[in-house]
Parts: sequence; C-alpha cells; structure tokens
Amino acid sequence: MGSNNTLTRFRVLKIDRMEPRELLVMDDKIEYTQYEIRDLVKMIDMGNRNRVNQRGVASGVTKIVSSFGIIGFIRFLEGYYIILVTKRRKIAVIGHHTIYKIEDTSMIYIPNDSIRLFHPDEQRYVKMFQSIDLSSNFYFSYSYDLTHTLQNNMAPPKHIKTEMPARTLDSSEVTEDSDDFFNMWTSHKDWQKNGYSEKTIDYGIRSNPHRRFVWNSHLLDPVEKNLHRDWLLYIIHGFIGQSNVSVFGRSMYITIIARRSNKYAGTRFLKRGANFNGDVANEVETEQIVHDSGVSSLNNGHFSSFVQLRGSVPAHWSQDVSKMVPKPTITIDLSDPYVETAGEHFNGLLKRYGSPTIILNLVKKREKKKHESTLSDGIYTSVKYLNQFLPPEYHIQYISFDMARKNKGKQANVMGRLANIANTAVLKTGIFLSLHPYYNKNQVSNIKKFHIFTKKKTLQTGVIRTNCVDCLDRTNTAQFVIGKCALGYQLHALGILNSSQLEFDTDCVRMLEELYEDHGDTLALQYGGSQLVHRIKTYRKTAPWTSQGNDIMQTLSRYYSNTFSDQEKQHTINLFLGSFIPKEGKPPIWEIITDYYLHHTPAIKYSRKTKVLTQWWDENVLKCLPYSLLEVTKTCSEIIQIQDPQAEMIDVYYDYYRPYELSLLLEVYSYQVSHSVRDFMPHFTTNFSPFAVRVRPGRRREEAGNKNTILKNPSLTGQSSTSSTASSASSSVSSTDDDENQDILEFQKTAYQNYTEVISFETLFPSMKKVYGVQPEYPKRCYIFLYKKLVLINKNAICRTDHSKPHTRLLDKIFFHTDYDNIEVPIISNKNISIYEQYIKTGKIGGSMPSPSDMSLYERYAHQQQLDLGILHPDLP
Repeated sequence: MGSNNTLTRFRVLKIDRMEPRELLVMDDKIEYTQYEIRDLVKMIDMGNRNRVNQRGVASGVTKIVSSFGIIGFIRFLEGYYIILVTKRRKIAVIGHHTIYKIEDTSMIYIPNDSIRLFHPDEQRYVKMFQSIDLSSNFYFSYSYDLTHTLQNNMAPPKHIKTEMPARTLDSSEVTEDSDDFFNMWTSHKDWQKNGYSEKTIDYGIRSNPHRRFVWNSHLLDPVEKNLHRDWLLYIIHGFIGQSNVSVFGRSMYITIIARRSNKYAGTRFLKRGANFNGDVANEVETEQIVHDSGVSSLNNGHFSSFVQLRGSVPAHWSQDVSKMVPKPTITIDLSDPYVETAGEHFNGLLKRYGSPTIILNLVKKREKKKHESTLSDGIYTSVKYLNQFLPPEYHIQYISFDMARKNKGKQANVMGRLANIANTAVLKTGIFLSLHPYYNKNQVSNIKKFHIFTKKKTLQTGVIRTNCVDCLDRTNTAQFVIGKCALGYQLHALGILNSSQLEFDTDCVRMLEELYEDHGDTLALQYGGSQLVHRIKTYRKTAPWTSQGNDIMQTLSRYYSNTFSDQEKQHTINLFLGSFIPKEGKPPIWEIITDYYLHHTPAIKYSRKTKVLTQWWDENVLKCLPYSLLEVTKTCSEIIQIQDPQAEMIDVYYDYYRPYELSLLLEVYSYQVSHSVRDFMPHFTTNFSPFAVRVRPGRRREEAGNKNTILKNPSLTGQSSTSSTASSASSSVSSTDDDENQDILEFQKTAYQNYTEVISFETLFPSMKKVYGVQPEYPKRCYIFLYKKLVLINKNAICRTDHSKPHTRLLDKIFFHTDYDNIEVPIISNKNISIYEQYIKTGKIGGSMPSPSDMSLYERYAHQQQLDLGILHPDLP
C-alpha cells in the first residue's frame, strides 16, 4: 500500500506470494481516499483470518516494512526479491524540487517459505548483489527528472505517445512554441471566452527518462509496463553536491550533478576504451546548476546550467593487469580502419548535446617510451578522419593539452593555460539560462554572439568532452577549471557579477573547488577504487609537502583495488545492470573468465550494417544541428488534465515547505547546506563579498612562483590535500616545446617584478583611494554653503533655553512641568481595566474558557476538516 505524505491519496499493489518462480503483480490503478483504504484493509484483514485467529488477537494483515519507494524486482535462480528504499536523506533542491540520496535499502524475498524452491548458488548471488551498496551515491527525486539535464527538462515537449489515455491532450495542440511547458508538471492554458468569463484548463506532463543514466532499468523491467507511474522510482548513480553562496544575504545555490552512464560500466582496468556501439568506459555527464533561491518556481525563477562530459578514449584498447606492474602497457586490441567505433560515439554526442563537440585531450603526446601517446595519436587520427565527412560548421573540435608535462617545474602555470582553453570553449558552447540574461550592454558584444537565444531562454549547444587515460585526476582538475569559467558567465548572466571573471582565492571559488574535489573523489572511488591522487591543489601548487604521505596511501589503495577486488566488483555491476542474467543449466558468473562478450555483442553474432561508412552520423541528427535531437524531438509519456491548479499532486510549493509537519530550524535543509559565510568566510574580515580575493602570504603561489610560501587550503569534508604521482599521470619527459619556453620566460619576468616590490609604510597602510576607490578632497564652495545653511536651520529649530523662560523660534511653544505632583492622573475606562485584569489573570492561572460563539465556530471548522480528510463519511451525522 502506498500513499502521499499527507495520507490523503492511496494506491494498492497486489503481489502473489504463492508463485515460486514467476512475478505476478496486479495494479488496479485506482486512487483511494483515506476512508476507502480503511474499508479495503479491513476487508482484506477479515478475509485472511482463519478460525483460530478470529478467536484470538492475531490480525490477518501484518506490516512488514515502511519504505519511501520501490527500486525494483530481481530474480536469480529461485524466486523474485523486492528492493525497497527504507532510509533517505535530502541532498539538494532545484527550485521547489527535492533530491534525495538513498541511505538504506531492504531486500525482501517474495514467495512464501512453504513453496520455496532452493538452489545451492542462490545465496552466493544474493551476497554478490548486496555488495552493490545502494546507500553509496545513488539518488532519486519524486518530482524532478534526474536523468535529464535542466535544459532538457525545461524544453517543451514536441511529441506525445499514442498509447496515452483518452482524457489526454491531442498531440496537435502541443507545438514548438509552447514555452510554458517544463519537465515534470506544467500547465497548458486554453482560454475559452464566454462573455466576460475565462476558463483555464491545466495539464500535467510526465516525461520519459533517459535510459542511459537509469541504473535500475533492469530491476524495473518485469513490472514497468504494468504499474502506474507513481510506483516507479528511477535512480541515478554518480554524485550530487550543493552549496549556498550568500551574496550579501541573497542565496545563490550551486549544484553539481554527475550522472554515470550504465553503458559499458565497470572498473578501471577491466573497462577501457569503448564497445562497438560507441559506449565508452567511465562516461560521466557533469551538470553545474546555479539558481537564485529567492524565486524557486521553474517558470518564473532564475536558473542557469552548464553541462560537460568525461569518458575514455573511444577506441578498442586495454591494459593487461595480470602482471604485477604499476603501469600496465596500453594495447590496441582491434584495428578500426574506418573509425566506426569513434563515429558511433560522436554521433551519440551530437544527438544528445548538439554542436559543437569540443574534445579536450589531456593525454601525453611525447614520451621516451611510447605509452599514453598511443591513445593521443589514435584519437587525433580518428577526429581528423571523421571531420572530412561532416559539414565544416559542425566539425568536431580537438584540443590537445599535455597536462602532466606542462605541470613539470616549480614555475608551471597549468591552471592559467587551462583557464584560457576553458574560456574559449565555454564561449563556443554557451550556457543555459531560463530567462533573458542581465547582460550589460557594454559587455555583451563578446558573449552574446556565441549564445543561441530563443523567445525566453538562452541555450547551450554542444558539449566539452574531457579525457585523460583514466579520466580521474587530470580530468577532474580540468573540469573544475571549465566549471569555474562557466560559473563566472552564469553569475554574470544572472546579474550577480559585473564581469565574468572569478579569482581563485575567493570564497565562491573555494566552495566550487570543494564541490569538484568531492565530485572527483566519489567518481574515483567508483571507477578506480581510491580517492583522487592528483588534486586541484596539486596543479595550483598549494598542496603542502606533508600530503605526500596520503598520496602514497591513495596510490597503494588504488593499486590494491585494481589488482585484487576489481574482478568481483565487475561481476556485481554486470549482475546489477542485467548484463549477465543467471539461468538454470548455464555457468555462473564467477566461472566466466572474461565479460568481453557480454559488452561486445557483435563479437558473438555478426550483423551486417546498412549505414554507409562515410556517413557515420544519423540524418535526423544532422538536420537538427546545432540543436540536440533529443530536445528537438522531446517526447512525454502522458498528459493528464488537472482540475485544480493547487492540487496536492502538482503543488511543489506544498511539498517543499510541508506546512503539515513540525519543522525545527536546525534540521531544515537550507540551514544544513554548505554556506559560504559560515564555512568559508574568514572570522575577521571587513569585506563580506564571496567574490573578494582573500590574499594571504603564499596563497597565490602559481602566479608568484615562490617556493618558500605554501599554505594549506582547508577542506570541508576533512579530506587532506594530496600531491603525488598518479598511476598514469607521471613520467619523465625530456622534450620541450617553444611555446612552453616562451611561457616560462614570460612567467619569470612577472615573478621578477613581484620580487622587486619593497615593503613600505604605504604598502602596509594603503590609501583610501586604493582600498575604497575614493580620494578625500576639499569640498566645493556650494557644498560648504549648503552645510552651513543646514547647521543654521538646526540651531534655529532647537536652541538652548532657560526652563524659566521657554521659547522657540520655529516650533510651537513648549511648556515644561517643574513639579511632578501637579500632573493629572489619566482617566481609564472600565473596559480597559477589565482587559488588563484579564491579562494578569491569564498569566497567573492560564487561559479562560472560550465563548459559546467561538466554540461553535471551531466545531464547524473541525467537522469540515474531518470530511475533507475522509475521516468522517458525508452520510453520517
């Protein structure tokens, strides 16, 4: 039995427990009231009681567990299990929509023990399945579609499925101009004028989830077509974090949502490259959302988002982990002369994100012994080959940046060079804005031309795809720099900043850095088995030397995980996602030597391709460019007419604030979320702006190049900063480029100028002009005359007088009483005396009995509330 939070709407799901192998689930799709559900439960209770129980106290209905949703159903070799969410935690909010993190689950065996058919391998499968910790980085939302980006959720639907109920809206009435639609619930207004009256018809829309990011699709397959949508809960895997940047009391929420793809998913050394469908390993879509919490409505609020991607190099390559070496050799397993695998991958990117697709390749280009450069040469050749068949305006843009080599030396400025690349790339893709931006007319010229404007929105077209070998350490740092650049444009467009520039040592950027550090640690644990080794502070040159001990431990942890536990973890992922389905008479998953054939179907069965090799993209994809095909052809699964616009099922305001519950301020999410003032701003400061640079000795080392000044950047999560050699990020390289030498010379010139500055009294105590931008000067003659006039008016208005001879010049005459005994006692009415006496009496003995009229009014109110909640039947007296 399921219900809403206020216990006013109920649904019933019937599961047959007398079937040992099959799953029989019946959903009548009827919505019950509280009065109706009580009668139904009472009837089931009486029907399930036997003769012995009818004489005793035992009940025919037993409560097993309380949960917050159904994750799905799973079967191994015996009967089916049901997986329930038993504990959740509020992790983020997007407008009025709440996002939850799964904290605990329950796995219950459905068939009755009396008919259970035992199998010897069942418990091993159950233990393997439960090793997937669903309380670790799995998220869901009841009202917001986490599988899609914010831009897609707020895009109007263009198509409606034909299998919808008859009460839904005709698809011809939904046009591309219906900008009032947003993802989960929205309104389509059909004005019918009848004299002076106007009628509003509201419709609720349910969207289709993006299956690539739904991690419980296999668990929902047995029941998804037969159950009402209210029973289905789509969960994603990855990372979600949120922080509150307080701009002088105005709360701006920064949210990071990382969606891990369920295609070709697995562990580090066992899942490399891509399969034949173009699905790459360690593919994660990272979305950065900024919104003003002052107006939380998706239709009227100020929302902005930016999407970027990480993923392995799209080719058939691997690393042999059988040998006990820290860095296994990279091997190209299959030659792809027509670049079909990479073509499938980039065709999928154009379909999902539009154009341009910008590749930021961080893999090494030159090495003494060829290792990473094999991948760098391969992806460059693939992009060059694919571009010759694509129209020039939609070419895949390739940027190579050898991040490991550029970080060599004490005066390396990796972050500065990455910032230049990020700024160029972000200007090409743009950002998403739900409303028109607050651009300054003088600064819009170099920004607006890169953005695509619709009637009410600014769209992001294309995506920045970042990769290194593992897509962990270097990739996370590059994504932080890109996210920092995008955040500047987002805050500028939302009217928070005058320009799009953000400095590193500000409270806002430090908060963003912590979000991306947690984001990188979580993704590294999922794919690599340990936290980040090379962190953002490593490339900023601000990590303390004491962190190298932790670096070694992280490297050893990752090496141990990849060597000894990755195989078991890969079996668990294949079982959870349905890549492997246990069947009677077939070998179990732990006896399979390799899962290569589970993810590479063409290796088992050849299928002739009908597509021309030179046309590696879909025709519909090319027609929609630079827009995304998924947004242009967005579909919704259901449209329902809403009789009341304030109905509880679509009132997100009611669900967000929950007026029916007692709320403690210390437990409110807005108080618990990470706050820029409480968690990042220094205790003693005169500048309360989160965008002010907090300059301390040695904080800006990457610009100054001073090796003697190192300061640790504090961490919210308690995780120490790290700086060591990553498993695939460090190697000695002797080759240098001219551009790098030129950068070093320019950096040395800047550093020398910084060293020549002499500390003086003026530098310690700066002038008012330098600090506040205002220089004190002698006032003008007109201002002095005005000030003297003001002083004269004040003297004439209130002047010193003797109490014996009171007088004024501009005010009425005032009489001062010198004898307090002559003051008359004020007259107080009996009514006021009675009110005061009642007030004193209430404080001593408590409140008095209400009047009969007040009692009658309250009785009518209570009776009406019971009728609304279904506690009383309307026919009863």
